[in-house]
Amino acid sequence: MEKYCATSDVKCKVGDNQSPLCAGLTSNALPEVLKSKPMNLQTGVSTNNALSRTSVDTNKDAKDTHHWYALRTTYGREKKVYTYLTSKNVVAFYPTLKRIKIVDGKRVAIEESRIPNIFFAYGTEDELKAFVYDNVNLPYLRFYYRHTHVGNKIVKVPLIVPDDQMNSLKIICAADSDDIVASTEVVEKFKSGQKVRIIDGKFKGVVGVVARYHSQQRVGIVIDGLLTVCTAYIPSAFLDLV
Repeated sequence: MEKYCATSDVKCKVGDNQSPLCAGLTSNALPEVLKSKPMNLQTGVSTNNALSRTSVDTNKDAKDTHHWYALRTTYGREKKVYTYLTSKNVVAFYPTLKRIKIVDGKRVAIEESRIPNIFFAYGTEDELKAFVYDNVNLPYLRFYYRHTHVGNKIVKVPLIVPDDQMNSLKIICAADSDDIVASTEVVEKFKSGQKVRIIDGKFKGVVGVVARYHSQQRVGIVIDGLLTVCTAYIPSAFLDLV
């Protein structure tokens, strides 16, 4: 079986009897929300999960098709909104992690949002608009938008997250690992390059781009205009070319 690794600015395929080369890192600042730097996040288990079912449709009919949408809130209210939407039978995904804190001399597990102010909901654009524009119950909820050119105009379009990225995001967030990285910057090496599938280990099923990041070989995904999420260290034997 061919193996794949990332160990220099050039990622390459290596045979069974060859030694892998190595890779470095570049990153560009991400616009809009969450203007923080990349963070190493502690061990976390996604407590709220949902299976995705469709692929992205870029046609006008996309508004009538079910997709995963990125939603944003203010002041850390994503859990409150998640609870409200799921009570209305909306399928949603709220990535969380658990941190151990000392409270009154005791170790206490505290559940926190893995991606502050962001979570994901599944439905048609019109279905979700009913909640996004509900300024009575949810005045702090909005779509996360990307900007696209239509003729000479720049139009805001709600960000659709492709199914394969949502599935990979769920697997990464659910993995019991203390070295997962969620970055609010775009890490260019995870935007293009050697696309692989992880075939073994706690991140099995993740599909993304392999690159060297924080001195380790990892597999990551870049959700357009939103964030980069990548695994902990992945050995080359666990990778298969897509």
